[in-house]
Amino acid sequence: MTEQEILSQLNEGQRAAVEYCDGAQLVIAGAGSGKTRVLTYKIAYLIERGMTPWRILALTFTNKAANEMKERIGKIVGEERARQIHSGTFHSVFSRILRIEAAHIGYDSNFTIYDQTDSRSLVKAIIKEMQLDDKKYKPAAVADRISRAKNRKINAEAYAIDPRFTQRDTDNGVPEIANIYRRYCARCRQANAMDFDDLLLNFYYLLSTNDEMRQKYSDRYDYVLVDEYQDTNSVQQDIVLLLTRDKQRVCVVGDDAQSIYSFRGAEIDNILDFSKNYTDARLFKLEQNYRSTQTIVAAANSLISHNRRQIPKTVFSQNDQGEPLHLKMAYSDKEEASIVCNDIMRLRRREKCDYGDFAILYRTNAQSRSFEECLRKMNIPYRIYGGLSFYQRKEIKDILAYFRLVANPNDEEALKRVINYPARGIGATTLSKIVDAANSTQQSLWQVMHHAEQYGISKATAAKLKAFIIMIAGWQERLIKEDAYTLGASIIRESGIQKDIFGKSEPEDLARQENVEELTSAMQGFVEQQQEEGMTDHVNLLDFLQEVSLMSDIESDDADDQSKVVLMTIHSAKGLEFPVVFVVGMEENIFPSPMSADSPRALEEERRLLYVAITRAERYCTLTCAQNRFRYGRMECDDPSRFLRDISTQYMKVEGGILPGMSASRRDMPWQRSETSQPRWQPLSQSRSQQNPHPVATQFMADPKPRVVAPRKEEPAPSPFVNKVDFTPSPLNPGQTIEHMRFGIGKVLAVEGRGENAKATVEFRNVGTKQLLLKFAKYTILE
Repeated sequence: MTEQEILSQLNEGQRAAVEYCDGAQLVIAGAGSGKTRVLTYKIAYLIERGMTPWRILALTFTNKAANEMKERIGKIVGEERARQIHSGTFHSVFSRILRIEAAHIGYDSNFTIYDQTDSRSLVKAIIKEMQLDDKKYKPAAVADRISRAKNRKINAEAYAIDPRFTQRDTDNGVPEIANIYRRYCARCRQANAMDFDDLLLNFYYLLSTNDEMRQKYSDRYDYVLVDEYQDTNSVQQDIVLLLTRDKQRVCVVGDDAQSIYSFRGAEIDNILDFSKNYTDARLFKLEQNYRSTQTIVAAANSLISHNRRQIPKTVFSQNDQGEPLHLKMAYSDKEEASIVCNDIMRLRRREKCDYGDFAILYRTNAQSRSFEECLRKMNIPYRIYGGLSFYQRKEIKDILAYFRLVANPNDEEALKRVINYPARGIGATTLSKIVDAANSTQQSLWQVMHHAEQYGISKATAAKLKAFIIMIAGWQERLIKEDAYTLGASIIRESGIQKDIFGKSEPEDLARQENVEELTSAMQGFVEQQQEEGMTDHVNLLDFLQEVSLMSDIESDDADDQSKVVLMTIHSAKGLEFPVVFVVGMEENIFPSPMSADSPRALEEERRLLYVAITRAERYCTLTCAQNRFRYGRMECDDPSRFLRDISTQYMKVEGGILPGMSASRRDMPWQRSETSQPRWQPLSQSRSQQNPHPVATQFMADPKPRVVAPRKEEPAPSPFVNKVDFTPSPLNPGQTIEHMRFGIGKVLAVEGRGENAKATVEFRNVGTKQLLLKFAKYTILE
């Protein structure tokens, strides 16, 4: 293509950004506005204007983005010239340069690159050599802390003398972090190795401490382009500044409204303050969204307009007007999952679309469980994007292995998984002896353990095995006495898993905690539902394990090419798009995250996260929230997310609840709200429930480390739902409408039996027909 042919392929905003090549420029690319197209065509335009391809440097965050860019450029200017462009991720480009210049920073050119596993393994070895407690100094957490320091250009020496870090480490009970960091860096040098962070940090040092090197690479590149600039960290920004300081020919593309990775070190100030670093910088805005309907774009704009720290822009769409966003308010997490699954089936029939056109987005991985269960029960194929299915996650498999062992002590795989987790001094050598003895005597491992000393196991280790046997046997005795929830919570607590998982506050630990809490919620919900539906009065651990076995047989994501509904966190969804998107769990203490409650800066990032979620949708976007949710071992009520108030009422239709200012006759009309009050649930019964039929649950989750929750501004109204201990069921008659704590609104079809055996068949709006044993059922009669 000629220069003019290239420009003719672009809209007005894109063309202006591509044409300007005389200085620094910031291109703010709204969601779905053709960011990659601008980068691709700008590089092609530079080449057609006569710039040598190998004097162009294009930096991306993923190899996929770099390869896609080269492929597109090749179609415009030819594959040969496209191959000559210096493009790739920050890490890949700088590692190639470091191999050439290794001697200038004290490395040999054949240095090894440590991946995350290598780094953590080295940290683990150092912790062991220093004879530190690896329960306090968790290798993954320590490695992450070192990584964050490097991303802020803080080397080991600087870290050790900075009281901001040393005092924090001391307060957190890990004062040796600085020494571990110092030893880690020394060992990397000794091994002629760099980790991923070193590739950035060492290149920064190469340029910042050696002006000859800086001049060399500044002269080499006539033009530098950076994709996703809002995701750059401190080191990456400073490298770009050093490379472009002289020529000022730099084009960075990004969207401050989609800056959602601060936990990885991304600095939104890099894009907000671009003009401060380049005083003559020009600002270009790509504001036409080609992805979504006009209504979805307008709703997202109304949401993000509440952020104070942003670069103003008005994103618009010329696509169809489209439907409003739907806010669907469920009575429980169970009904929420049913609403979503029913909508998938309804839209699939109506729109003739594939399962792969649907995405369910959530704030935390733990939220996937209820949707996985519902999807499987409705035979809807799905896959977890960028993660494991709920029942395949390590902490969940560890707990279930304990449950399996209690139910069947001869379960060899379960025993091997947990015999030394949490660590109790029963190592691999001991286990190997037990396995060999079992194989030679044709016994189970459990049977061999009872006579451990007979098989060459020391008296001290045999005593540890005996203690383990006594612990498992104690739970076995309770198996027929206690329900699945009560016993399961006790096992998690008494085994030491609770202390191991809830004792830290790193992001990885918090995710594990959320998964464990979700499992206990699943157990409690299972017990209560089985009792209400009259399956059995006593729901034990065996019943729960049988249910889980049907949920945990998850196929690999790549097992076949079948179209599947996609489940993922919102962070994983950035850069993707789907015809239909469900954003679930829109409640306080979930979204926004409770950890952001006291930080305006963090709250703005949470709002940007919701903006990203909404703008993934092409045609339909549904938001859901639940009135009741089993969390932290009890039924909890949270307010609808504060962010729902930020979406203009003209772009959203509310279904399934009443909010302040909305009459019952307007339930399915756009949300009419009070500008001065927080949104609060007002279901038809004007009630909320916070019953805790299992008092042990509160103790289980509150100890040892209570979670941070956002403060409530008012106390909830008393609940009409009374628990099974003091409930005197109201008489029901066919034709009546009831409100159930978990299943929502339903119509009574039939009533049979008397007294303790009285049952009602109820057709619920979203979860189908249920038969309720009335002595356990929690409901109120509406009419």
